[in-house]
Amino acid sequence: MIKHWLEAFRLRTLPLALSSIIMGGFLAVKANAFSWDIFGLSILTTVFLQVLSNLANDYGDSVHGADSGDRQGPQRAVQTGAISATAMKRAMVLFAGLSLVAGLALLYVAFADQLIYVSIFLGVGLLSIYAAITYTSGKNPYGYMGLGDISVFLFFGLVGVLGSYFLYTRSFDTWAVLPAISCGLFATGVLNVNNIRDIESDKKAGKRSIPVRIGWKRAVYYHWVLLLGGVLAALCFVLINYQSPVQFLWCGTIPLFVINARAVFFKTSATELDPYLKQLALSTLIFVVSFGIGMLF
Repeated sequence: MIKHWLEAFRLRTLPLALSSIIMGGFLAVKANAFSWDIFGLSILTTVFLQVLSNLANDYGDSVHGADSGDRQGPQRAVQTGAISATAMKRAMVLFAGLSLVAGLALLYVAFADQLIYVSIFLGVGLLSIYAAITYTSGKNPYGYMGLGDISVFLFFGLVGVLGSYFLYTRSFDTWAVLPAISCGLFATGVLNVNNIRDIESDKKAGKRSIPVRIGWKRAVYYHWVLLLGGVLAALCFVLINYQSPVQFLWCGTIPLFVINARAVFFKTSATELDPYLKQLALSTLIFVVSFGIGMLF
């Protein structure tokens, strides 16, 4: 049973979820405002939110038919009966609660009694929980409308990076938008690989993802735009804030994104494509770490 729950948690998605938080932390170090307490609670909150999202996705896709016998990707827990729908809903409630508690602790450490900031970020946190649950769950899941890409870009990019940076500094850095865009575009790329892999089963289930809407060929071109856009945003940040050649350290990760782009073009089966979700998620994390290190030296 523990094995089934760990599979449902989809731990391989955590590096991607943590990338934006780590990027925000690096930007805070550069601004001489870093705090280990804020960083640790940000990580904890993000992990709970990501697990909640994965559980809700497992439950929602199984209920709505996207995780049916026609699905070519990895089998899900509710779909196979390894975990009952009732147990999955209880787990979703548990992780929603854990996310809320961790988030409140984070806000207390970051803002103490500054109620205006607490209120704003509490709203963002509740919206994050709502978005995690309703991506594929509920009567009108927005993931089935093709809006998942926008949500991932916002929460894994702009909100994740700029929001975590604000927790440390209580301010915004205009140029921090660029690495936030990079994180958001790369994260959207991971979702796009997932949706290209599941394009046939999603069609049958009525899940109107971007690849379903525009077709496989255009989805591949869209993927290239996402990855290229992430690279260009990072390059613009470095050129605008240039101080040392070490800032180009992250360029060593570009071949990893090229490998992913080529795979999405040449790999046509779900089995062949599936490893490249993890590959792109890890590539994004490596990009963030190398980008951050280069920024600090």
